[in-house]
Amino acid sequence: MNKKCGRQTVRIDNVKIKTAAAIVGEKEGQGPLAQYFDIVLPNNEWNEKTWEKTESKMQREAIRLAVQKARLSLADMDRIFSGDLLNQCIGAGFGLRDLEIPFYGIYGACSTMIEGISLASMLIDGGFAQRAAAATSSHFCTAERQYRTPLEYGGQRTPNSQWTVTGAAAAVLETDAEPGDIAVTHLTAGKIVDMGIKDANNMGGAMAPAAYDTIKAHFSELNMKPSDYDMIITGDLGKVGSEILTELLAQDGIDISPNYKDCGCLIYDPEEQDVHAGASGCGCIGTVLCGYFLDKMRKGEIKKLLAVGTGALLSPTSSLQGESVPGIAHAVSLEVKTGGEKQ
Repeated sequence: MNKKCGRQTVRIDNVKIKTAAAIVGEKEGQGPLAQYFDIVLPNNEWNEKTWEKTESKMQREAIRLAVQKARLSLADMDRIFSGDLLNQCIGAGFGLRDLEIPFYGIYGACSTMIEGISLASMLIDGGFAQRAAAATSSHFCTAERQYRTPLEYGGQRTPNSQWTVTGAAAAVLETDAEPGDIAVTHLTAGKIVDMGIKDANNMGGAMAPAAYDTIKAHFSELNMKPSDYDMIITGDLGKVGSEILTELLAQDGIDISPNYKDCGCLIYDPEEQDVHAGASGCGCIGTVLCGYFLDKMRKGEIKKLLAVGTGALLSPTSSLQGESVPGIAHAVSLEVKTGGEKQ
């Protein structure tokens, strides 16, 4: 059966998000969404010797918790898709090495959670697995150490910079979506979009054109409009990137502003917490989706949601070589399934 709905979009027929878990750091636990997270760390170390080990622990425990919520064992998981921002995805590789789950390491920068959900959904819908997990993580201190300067340096952050979320998220997906379940209905894969931005601090500006390209393709290929969704969310465009996104879409006659939110603008209190342009990091959309928005869907407050993960595909090496910052965005359509409808 052909499930292609266009060049970038596919239909998913019988996959649900069974459970999810979200773990965040101390700063995130002081923000407005604190009550929606499963665990809030007491400090940046969480009894580990390095920040990198802490990040691996967060990811491992998020998966354990999501599986436990599903009343399953780790042995029940057919596959896991996971990644992070660290070199060679060591957060996932070292964090999950003892779980004995068949593992696919993935990298989509801050879009990794949505990429993982997409791949897990296609695997299950294709009959290659009954259930699979998607997970990701980021940590403010590990990201600063890798991408910018040592924390001890105390460098001044630019106004358009964003604060990397300390957090990890995991979702368990499986077949046989029933009424009341949060079903995955469509996936839109993004293309790499590079507008030549070379300011590594301006990630929102670099990612916004990719989000625009993916969202436009999603609506076009499915013959939909923004009002068909109760909520449209992006990962971590922050204040700068989300404004650019809405302007780009508005130029094409697509107005998402009435039902659009950016996770990077939600997880922190901009008045009380100094995060400049907002939040970023793999853990941004991961924790906000798995903690806050899925809770809203389970309560019936949101019935149909489009989640767009956004990523900046840069590295310290590419920045030192004077390269630009390419962007990527992947979209997942989620819907609370009712009885009798066809997806």
